[in-house]
Amino acid sequence: MKVVAVLGGGPAGASAAERLAAAGLRTIIIDEKLAWEKPCGGGITYKAYSQYPYLIENDTPKKLVTDTLLAAPKSGVFKMALARPLVIYSRIDLNGMLLRRAAAAGAEIEKERVLGLDRTGAGWRIRTRSSRIDADYCVVATGARNPLREVGTQYTAEDTMYALGYWVPSDQAHIDIQFLPNLEGYIWVFPRAGHLSVGICGKSESAQCLRGRLERYMDEKGLCRKEARFYGHMLPALGSRGWRNNRLAGDGWIAVGDAGGLVDPITGEGLYYAVRSGDLASQVVLTGQEPERHAETYRQLITRDFGLDLTYGAGLAKRLFCGAIFFGAVPTRMIDFMKRSPKFCEIMQDLFAGTQPYLELKNRLLRNVNTTLHEILMSFLFRKLILGQTRV
Repeated sequence: MKVVAVLGGGPAGASAAERLAAAGLRTIIIDEKLAWEKPCGGGITYKAYSQYPYLIENDTPKKLVTDTLLAAPKSGVFKMALARPLVIYSRIDLNGMLLRRAAAAGAEIEKERVLGLDRTGAGWRIRTRSSRIDADYCVVATGARNPLREVGTQYTAEDTMYALGYWVPSDQAHIDIQFLPNLEGYIWVFPRAGHLSVGICGKSESAQCLRGRLERYMDEKGLCRKEARFYGHMLPALGSRGWRNNRLAGDGWIAVGDAGGLVDPITGEGLYYAVRSGDLASQVVLTGQEPERHAETYRQLITRDFGLDLTYGAGLAKRLFCGAIFFGAVPTRMIDFMKRSPKFCEIMQDLFAGTQPYLELKNRLLRNVNTTLHEILMSFLFRKLILGQTRV
């Protein structure tokens, strides 16, 4: 194999291209926009930067944030201090940094729009607006709005969510997370270097309705939209069936990041999975296996590494956001538990850090449920009886 074309220069494509070029393969990144802004938060979890230290150890402008305010209807607000900070970038800065790393490793970068992809024997011919590029192999990193229908994940309406947001010229030290009634999603406010990312993501609701929810929230919180820039984007949010049928790879190609549907179906977080899938894809290409074996090897790696966990998470998502427990909405009860239970806070800390797998969440909750309920009951009795007696 002599030439690998990476179709897309976002975090997934840039990560794959850096590793392929560093290994000595001629690697060409083809992307119409290259670094560009997105409404998504741009948060890098502890799981990501502990595994890939360059995501935190660099000179790119960033914010390290520890304080998070979580709110849900009828629960008030809970302030959680993150033991492991979230690293937050502007997406244009993060993408630019990853592309510079790829270029330094030897990747060639073509700012072109891919118009089509044609199989030519054992290779590919990539058609752009101004040229034809021949390659032996393709890494598909075209994002959620992949125009190349013959490669990458095949979505249904049930497998997507909208992410809408504003670039707000303001600042704050903490993250806000707001859960809303009957929405499989949430509102976020992320402090970035020099501005705020204020957005909403959700499934099964129109972009117009989501934008209305977001703007009402901003008005209530005094977040001015007068000088803010609006962005809209579609994200993969595969359901359980979508994960089982996910088209991750095929003859002569591998899909990474959003183009492979590799996004957390609960949080919408995709940056770790973009970088990780780019890493795994490059490992497969560089194995020395026959190319016809790459697709199956890659599918197996993704499944073992995080695919099974995200498949399980897809089955939890709707129940987490829209379900009920103890006569209240799950997000409301979740915040109530956090206020009263240190052990429950530890679980939430690990979820924010990305270190708590969904597959193990149920067993961990069951191991702690007796202690948690005991803590909540004792907290309730203490407030009602002891403090009440003191006031009397």
